[in-house]
Amino acid sequence: MELIYLLSTNQVWLISVVGLFSLLVGSFLNVVIYRLPIMLEREWKRDCNEWLDKPYDKLDTGDFNLVVPRSQCPTCGHKITAIENIPLLSYLFLKGKCAGCKTPISMQYPLVELATAVFSMLVAWRVGYGMELIALLGFTWVLVTLFMIDAKTMLLPDILTYPLLWAGLLLNINGTFVSLPDAVLGAAFGYLALWSVFHLFRLLTGKEGMGHGDFKLLAALGAWGGWQILPFVIFASSAFGALFGILWMVAKRNRESLPMPFGPWLAMAGFVAVVWRAEILDGMSKIFMPF
Repeated sequence: MELIYLLSTNQVWLISVVGLFSLLVGSFLNVVIYRLPIMLEREWKRDCNEWLDKPYDKLDTGDFNLVVPRSQCPTCGHKITAIENIPLLSYLFLKGKCAGCKTPISMQYPLVELATAVFSMLVAWRVGYGMELIALLGFTWVLVTLFMIDAKTMLLPDILTYPLLWAGLLLNINGTFVSLPDAVLGAAFGYLALWSVFHLFRLLTGKEGMGHGDFKLLAALGAWGGWQILPFVIFASSAFGALFGILWMVAKRNRESLPMPFGPWLAMAGFVAVVWRAEILDGMSKIFMPF
């Protein structure tokens, strides 16, 4: 009870505890980011083999989920111990290398842990103690996961986007963040906006410019923040995506158009739009209706 009192009355305590806990969450998100695409690929292969009446690949029949098998080095098979799995500290202690074979460990792991903690602390600072904080922390953690999975695999799994969509609608039944009509319209318009762009682009070029997961993610963001945030999310994500694409081509000295994920930029813009919704809408109103 004393801890709850401190968290509800002392913002420094709240932000600190949220940050420390989110480091642990970030460590788990790394597991989800790595394993979920593999789990989905195995499921798709099993479904295809079953439909084609083909035997399963023996390599894909073992237990593999978010719990088992135990985490290990992909190079030497060294089992990761508890002391080697402390967020941030273990990476620094091991000097970014496997304890068994000294193979460099991807910077993704400490960066995801750090980003999860930083974004969670921003949410705690922004909204303070309460149910809104718990909801927005879950929202943030899902967006971090979607950001990384899409950046690595160009997938936005339904198993993450659909719950995010329904959570936004259910939370707004009583107007937690926006009114229910605004949330429903946000989900519908969010999906239709990118769905329309997708089909128009395909009609004009004969190519598919984005994946269906992008429609669902924007619908989920609309469900959380209402239809009013959609113009900002679309504009900001498009601007960030275009800028990154240009910088990437310059860095790689490649002028050919390469497929790039759009989900990470949607996630970034959506996080800002939902957490700082009032400021975003106020700024938009001053730009488009200055008088």
